[in-house]
Amino acid sequence: MTDLLLFIPACFALNLAFGPNNLMALTNGAQRGVGFAVLAASSRIMAFAPMIAISALGLGVVLSTSALVFTAIKLGGAAYLIWLGIKLLRHSGAASSADVSSEPVRFKDAFRREGLVAMGNPKAILIFAAFFPQFVDVDAYAQSYLTLGAIFLLLEVGAIAVYASVGHFAARAASHKLHYFQRASGFGMIVFGGLLLLTKRPDMA
Repeated sequence: MTDLLLFIPACFALNLAFGPNNLMALTNGAQRGVGFAVLAASSRIMAFAPMIAISALGLGVVLSTSALVFTAIKLGGAAYLIWLGIKLLRHSGAASSADVSSEPVRFKDAFRREGLVAMGNPKAILIFAAFFPQFVDVDAYAQSYLTLGAIFLLLEVGAIAVYASVGHFAARAASHKLHYFQRASGFGMIVFGGLLLLTKRPDMA
């Protein structure tokens, strides 16, 4: 019980950390509303669930020790983020003289992007592999890992709702300048792509 009281706030801090997926929830919330953003982010949850299972099986350590696998995932994820950022910038430029809501993001596109961004970040598996074991009950390993994973995913939904709500209310306060918000999101994606390129494979020995 004590471990959970420590795990939950520490885990929620990780969930709330500003990154490309949360930036996407912020953007989707601004453009299409909180419900849309949360539903679109369900693909993130679907991506994180098997990552948690992978780390539970110990494959997160394999990822940390394999430079080839880590680099391949990192390059693919960074390239996608940069491409997505450029695409957002191009659309924001085209929309600067018109209402952004005239061509809102489609659900299937938002759903796909959330999932791909989540899968393209090798740091996610490494977080699960390094963070979860500190709270796992070794005498009930599978059940304990399952419990921690379920809590993480529930808190992730909460973090998604927080970012989507912030984006939604910010957009309502300055609806006539929504294209600036989209432009900032594009720059943010490019920055996160660049940061991912600079990520080094951690030593988990």
